[in-house]
Amino acid sequence: MISDDLQDGLQAGDRVTGKNRQASDKNPPDRRHFRPRPPSPDARKAERTSGAFWLYGFHAVRAALTNPRRTIRRAVVTDRAADELKGSLSRVRPETFAPDALARLLPSGAVHQGVALLCEPLPALDLEAALQPAQAGRRIVAVLDQITDPHNEGAILRSAAAFGVAAIVVQDRHAPPESGALAKAASGALDVIPRVAVVNIARALEELGQLGFWRIALAAEGDVALSDAAASGDVALALGAEGAGLRRLVRERCDTTAFIPTMGAIDSLNVSNAAAIAFYEMRRDATSK
Repeated sequence: MISDDLQDGLQAGDRVTGKNRQASDKNPPDRRHFRPRPPSPDARKAERTSGAFWLYGFHAVRAALTNPRRTIRRAVVTDRAADELKGSLSRVRPETFAPDALARLLPSGAVHQGVALLCEPLPALDLEAALQPAQAGRRIVAVLDQITDPHNEGAILRSAAAFGVAAIVVQDRHAPPESGALAKAASGALDVIPRVAVVNIARALEELGQLGFWRIALAAEGDVALSDAAASGDVALALGAEGAGLRRLVRERCDTTAFIPTMGAIDSLNVSNAAAIAFYEMRRDATSK
């Protein structure tokens, strides 16, 4: 399928003259390789107003296409990507673009792999709803205190999906918005792991305590090693931004503070690496008891 914008551009002609026009008349080029007409100012304004964003890359797109909560306004693919995705595109009517034309729709440097979706942000979730239905075994929730780098949060989401984390909690004003960069870093996990945006992280930890979660603040100067911190049952792990760490009120809402033992010249970890280790430890600890 060729987009309406692209079809209009083809009807208007691509302003070639002389020899070039004669050559194009004799050998019509593949229309999909024409540069599409850019969206009108009104269309761009509508995108900005609605908060819609471009999501790109195979893993992110596949996950979005299978997520019934995700509203998709537009799907753009190359021929090769359409062949690889096949049945995954059944819920949309994709437009076929050349790779360079598709790239012009996206932020500079976006690695699109031949596929992109114009999406609405996911509908908001409240914490209790995000944790239903109850999972079998230990539930793990990650509470991210002012982690604003989309690549860090994306990596945390990816690890969360790998280790069966029930939900991610972020602060709405101090977390990256949904974006192509976040979704790409998450490798599809943005549409797999419930992501709950709250006004106040400390209050969210209070609610988790009321729901029966043992709350652990992860900090380099924690009181006990992480392997000794977790009681049996559900666990909430609070992780802070690199440098600043967890804020005082967030720590005070936790039941204990824990550290990840390290050795060698470097005694600190990137927050996304620390999260992956913590998720593994909580999952390993639960299965060993």
